[in-house]
Amino acid sequence: MTGKDAEISGPAIILIDPQLGENIGMVARAMLNCGLTDLRLVRPRDGWPSKKAAKASSGADLVIEKARLFNNTSEAIGNLSLVFAATKRERDMTKNAVTLEKAAKEIAGVGGIGCGVLFGGEANGLTNDDVTLANSVLTISLNPEFSSLNLSQAVLLIAYEIFKIKSGTAPTQLAIQTNYQANKKEMLGLFNHLENALDDSGFFHVREKRPIMVRNLRNLIQRADPTEQEVRTLRGVISSLKKGVPCKI
Repeated sequence: MTGKDAEISGPAIILIDPQLGENIGMVARAMLNCGLTDLRLVRPRDGWPSKKAAKASSGADLVIEKARLFNNTSEAIGNLSLVFAATKRERDMTKNAVTLEKAAKEIAGVGGIGCGVLFGGEANGLTNDDVTLANSVLTISLNPEFSSLNLSQAVLLIAYEIFKIKSGTAPTQLAIQTNYQANKKEMLGLFNHLENALDDSGFFHVREKRPIMVRNLRNLIQRADPTEQEVRTLRGVISSLKKGVPCKI
């Protein structure tokens, strides 16, 4: 497949705080190798567009030219419903963890539509706040004595697993299950609504504990995997508990 022949296809690959243009280019190359073209960049350190990225992509021009810039993670995943966080660090939070193979099956099952995978910067990886926004964390089985991957290798692993499934017979049942799943913009609206209500009620009275409590609440709700209607219902409940304050969705 050449850059000219390829069509825009998901899942989205979201790079947060990527540093070197060369690494972005190699990610684009890995994506197009497997037919993925939805590249989203959050705060690339050296700016965008990047001549170094274009050169390192080795002809993956379609991915480079269509790459989109975002100011933060929330904006980058706003229209997505199923998001995975690629991270190998242990986190002080309760989060669903899935294997690479299981994630690929879920993504391929809906044709990559409304799906994305988060990758952190080369130096520090993903923050806890970024991981909280994902539905699940990806786990990759590698040599426990040496499991270090560079950015493009990590992207290629998940992209290839998806490519293998999409090239064969992908399951269709998941498409029915996730069609009405709330996207991240709707989820963030629910989070902000709940957190503002809890601020007003004095729930977060120990201010230094607020960030971890917010992450815990967001992870709890993410694990429930609510639909659009369930999100609207929860927001109605919050408004009702605030003594009839109307819910602005």
